[in-house]
Amino acid sequence: MVNSTKLKQRVSMKNIAILCSGGDVSGMNPALKHFVEYAQKKALTPYFIYDGFEGLIDNKIQKASYCDVSGIINRGGTKIGSARSKRFRDKEYRALAKKNLDTLNIEMLLVLGGDGSFAGMDLFYKEHKIKFCGIPSTIDNDINGTDYCLGVDSALSIIKTSIDAIRDTASSFKRAFVIETMGRNCGYLALISYLTSGAELCLIPEVKYDLKSYEESFKEQINNGRRYFIAIVSEGIEQESSEIAEWFEEKIGVESRVSVLGHVQRGGNPTIYDRLMAYKFVTYAIDGLLQGKDESVICYTKSGFQYKSIEEVTSKVKELDPELLLLLSE
Repeated sequence: MVNSTKLKQRVSMKNIAILCSGGDVSGMNPALKHFVEYAQKKALTPYFIYDGFEGLIDNKIQKASYCDVSGIINRGGTKIGSARSKRFRDKEYRALAKKNLDTLNIEMLLVLGGDGSFAGMDLFYKEHKIKFCGIPSTIDNDINGTDYCLGVDSALSIIKTSIDAIRDTASSFKRAFVIETMGRNCGYLALISYLTSGAELCLIPEVKYDLKSYEESFKEQINNGRRYFIAIVSEGIEQESSEIAEWFEEKIGVESRVSVLGHVQRGGNPTIYDRLMAYKFVTYAIDGLLQGKDESVICYTKSGFQYKSIEEVTSKVKELDPELLLLLSE
């Protein structure tokens, strides 16, 4: 005979799922681990959706347990995969996604991604009333409304290690190195790396620049004994990194090299800070859904964690902190 208390608990259990969308970041695996643990603590049944919105459409949805997240907290990337989905833009595929969720009685979603992912979920909610909370997850740190996105600290750590290593060879050969960071049209990674690495030049999309204005100063530094230059540029600036290197050779008279860090910035062991932020983001996201916040993004600002609307997050371009920009101009 089935215990009536256990039967009631089974009936009352709610199902919740998580997916990763867009570019992967170090910090997603720690988030998945805490998602499973905290969901069960809150009497929720956790599910993984593999390969982002594509997996949601193709019904790659599986119940998750402690075994699925054992040993992943120190791994970069995401165990459940991620993807960008053109199909999710079509109404028919969103309807199929809803059908897949209904089959498993999944009422709530956590979405680790960027503003494009959140905009897609906003449409999904308006059509099908699937409750969700977005967790900002991008190394670009370009989501409006939040000062921090999951994965940023790990990316900065990779960049720091790379710059420190490049400086060794730059000083040995009296070279200028142009180091290109990711960021799309947001210069956050380049700016923070510049301020914390002792580099001589930083070029980001948010600030107009004239290379000619640096020529006199850089030549004077060489005359005073400088052996090398480190220039950190964001991938979103108007010029190619190779053009900046040519400028160093032609105008400053220093042999130059380009180092494009690329996707190495997305991988690697998640830092302590990203593991902690993953824990906090997931906790607030699940608590928010249980408290009736049916459509929101959990953001982190100087005031702490805040639930913000999709419109607030997606309606404008993220602006860099004016205080940081002021430090660049000094």
